[in-house]
Amino acid sequence: MILKIINSILILIAVFMGMKQGYAMFSGKAEMLEMFGKWNFSKTAIMVNGLVTMIAALLILFPKTFVWGNFLMAAGILMIICLHALDKDLKGVAIEVPFLLLNLIIIYLQHPLTKTV
Repeated sequence: MILKIINSILILIAVFMGMKQGYAMFSGKAEMLEMFGKWNFSKTAIMVNGLVTMIAALLILFPKTFVWGNFLMAAGILMIICLHALDKDLKGVAIEVPFLLLNLIIIYLQHPLTKTV
């Protein structure tokens, strides 16, 4: 029971962060444009990435789409990690790794509302 409560809190944190970062990308915040701009992402590509991030965050909430939402979110984070690694920006990689691990831990713990036998 305590594990389900902890997992629920982790899910809410992941959804909040996904919606926050996704909205920042979708609305074209200066920090996002600067970060993705150094990798030659167009404003439209950043907006699409933000929309996908927000959709992934919402998919995490529902048991039937839980894995897909986490997979999409983790894939986006992994893409950012790889781009930071290409620039040899270890600080950027280190900042993103906990968010990737959060999604992996949530997947491992499974959705708290699913019935397991």
